[in-house]
Amino acid sequence: MTLLTAAESLTKRQTAISIVIIGMLFFIFGFVSWVNAILIPYFKIACELNHFQSYLVAFAFYIAYFVVSVPSAYLLKRVGFKKGMMVGFWLMAVGAAIFVPAALARMYELFLLGLFTLGGGLAILQTAANPYITVLGPKERATQRISIMGICNKGAGILAPLAFAAAILRPTDSELFAQIPLMDEHTRAQALDALIRRVIVPYTCVSAVLFTLGLAVRYSPLPEIDTEHESAEVASRNEGKTSIFQFPHLILGALAIFLHVGTQVIAIDTIIGYAGSMGMDLLQAKSFPSYTLTATIVGYLIGISCTPRLFSQLTALRVCTLLGLTFSIGILLLSGNVRLLGHEADISIWFVVLLGLANSLVWAGIWPLALDGLGRFTKLGGSIMIMGLCGNALLPLLYGYLADNISLRDGYWVLIPCYLYLIFYAFKGYRLRRWA
Repeated sequence: MTLLTAAESLTKRQTAISIVIIGMLFFIFGFVSWVNAILIPYFKIACELNHFQSYLVAFAFYIAYFVVSVPSAYLLKRVGFKKGMMVGFWLMAVGAAIFVPAALARMYELFLLGLFTLGGGLAILQTAANPYITVLGPKERATQRISIMGICNKGAGILAPLAFAAAILRPTDSELFAQIPLMDEHTRAQALDALIRRVIVPYTCVSAVLFTLGLAVRYSPLPEIDTEHESAEVASRNEGKTSIFQFPHLILGALAIFLHVGTQVIAIDTIIGYAGSMGMDLLQAKSFPSYTLTATIVGYLIGISCTPRLFSQLTALRVCTLLGLTFSIGILLLSGNVRLLGHEADISIWFVVLLGLANSLVWAGIWPLALDGLGRFTKLGGSIMIMGLCGNALLPLLYGYLADNISLRDGYWVLIPCYLYLIFYAFKGYRLRRWA
């Protein structure tokens, strides 16, 4: 059975059920990932951190992708997609449970261990789900399928910071946050202990839900898809290839993913802090990640409705990378207060919001280009791509360093070289089939 036949042998009903199940997985991915946007400023207050230390939240969570992705590929080859996803959910459940002792001790390092474990479980799920949805149908419609997954992911991302904020923040917290620096050491410690322990109930519930979802996906009707065998055309093209590193378009694509996800998480996870530099408190600024994610969903809807009917997924990728560079320049160079959606803020923050639109179809554009023609290397190629998600870990730290040492606005200079490389990949890098 070839890779193409394995995907095409599914009935329309099986394909629809598979897309629904994978969409639910992407919703979970988004909810667990994008809650970091509120965890970063929350831990900064409760654990008394600077900007660099607070962005270790993103580092601990996403560096797990680099560590776990390749082992994930071998796990999936051994036990298949469904059992592998179950293991991923259960590992995430353990990570969420670690938040309980971490909160009781108010130990930031233990929180980071919990986040790393959550990220490790998510890496297994992403290593399975992304190649799965990429090959589940015609290649030219991969952007549509991935965009649908993106809506599930970012829709959860809109809800996650708001739901988490509703669970742990109180209407009087603005006054509390202002008083904490003025308290004596003993009173401040008591206040911070009480503040951080608010995460215990939400994360206990999350742990139980993740464990249950692991069982549910194991016994779901999600079919296994054969990615180990190749069509005659792919086999001929890959004859003599023994290493994943013999596919330049994949390796360059993984670097593109590294930079893309870094720009995406910077746009979402730093915007609350940037809004705070304009005088907004946390209770008002908490809405901005949702604005950015809403802009991303608008981009997904454009992709679903217009590709490939009005323009190709490659054209969409090229336009989005160019918009990303344009909006980044707007953040750095344009200023002036505007009132929008009830907020009085510098215009530059709305360019950060618009990065959500620019980033919307980049992921969907890169994946089918990078996995094209991999055949029996598909699972391992998918794991290499998922390793690129460690960009979420490293680039926010670079932003945090620049924010601490220059300014929060100048930290966005890190976006410029990222979008320049993404433009290169969209116009030339994806075509390279030999290192020359």
